[in-house]
Amino acid sequence: MSTAARAATADAAEAPAPSVHAGRFAGRAVVVTGAAQGIGRAVAERIAAEGGEVTLVDRADLVHEVAEGVRGAVEGGGTAHSVTADLETFDGALAAVEAAVAAAGRIDVVINNVGGTIWAKPYEHYTPEEIEKEVRRSLFPTLWMCRAALPHLIGQGSGTLVNVSSVATRGVNRVPYAAAKGGVRAITTALALEAAPHGVRVVATAPGGTEAPPRAVQRGPLPASEQEKEWYRQIVDQTVESSLMKRYGTLAEQAAAICFLASDEASYITGTVLPVAGGDLG
Repeated sequence: MSTAARAATADAAEAPAPSVHAGRFAGRAVVVTGAAQGIGRAVAERIAAEGGEVTLVDRADLVHEVAEGVRGAVEGGGTAHSVTADLETFDGALAAVEAAVAAAGRIDVVINNVGGTIWAKPYEHYTPEEIEKEVRRSLFPTLWMCRAALPHLIGQGSGTLVNVSSVATRGVNRVPYAAAKGGVRAITTALALEAAPHGVRVVATAPGGTEAPPRAVQRGPLPASEQEKEWYRQIVDQTVESSLMKRYGTLAEQAAAICFLASDEASYITGTVLPVAGGDLG
C-alpha cells in the first residue's frame, strides 16, 4: 500500500460514528447475509441495537458465535438467530429463508451482503475457473436470496430487499468481481419494477473501499508474490484516488446507509443504488 493510501485508510478510523436510532426496527424481522464479519456483522449488530429481530446467515460457523455476541451486547438482551448456509446455491438460500421464517415467524427485510473480491489481478491473468468462482461468489447469493425471499414478501404484501453492490464496477484488477456486482445493480433496478406493485421495495448500496479488521475467514489466497502484492496495491491506490474524500470508509458508515434504506425512513425509495464511497460514483 502506498504512503498516501495508508494515510487515507488511517483517516477512516477518525470518521464520525453515525448515531443509533433506538426502536427503528422494533417489531421487524430482518435477515442479514454474510453476517459473520465485516459489513454484514456491523449491519446485524446495528439492526439488533435498533430493536430488530435479526437472523444472521453465513457459510462460516463463526456466525453462531457472532449471533451470541449480538444477543449479549444489546441492553435487555437482543433478539438474534443464526443460520449456516451456502448461498451460492438456490437450495442453500431457500433453507436460509425457511430457517429465518421459522425462527421469527416472518421476514420484513432481507439484506444481501455476501460477496467480495477473491483475486486481484488484470483480467488477462484470470483463469476460466477463477472467473466463474468470482461470479458465483458475488452474484449468485443475491440472485438466489431474492428469489427465495420474494414469495414471502409478496405474500404478505410488504417488505424490503437491500442488496450490496460496489463502486468497483469501475475499478482496476477485478473485472469478474465488477461484472458480478454490476449484476447486483441490475437485479436491484429490474426487480424493483416487478416488486413495487406487491408493496415490496428493492434498493441497494454501492460501497467503496471500507476499512475493516482482518478477516477471520479468508475469501481466497492472500497475495504472495511481489507482482500479486503490486496488483493489490493498485486497487487500493485507485480506490482512494477515486474517492473525493481521499479515504476509506468505516464499517459504521456502510451500516448506516444500509440500515437507512432498510428502514421506513426510506419508504419512498426503490430501484435506487446509493453509492457510499466518499463521492466515488463507480
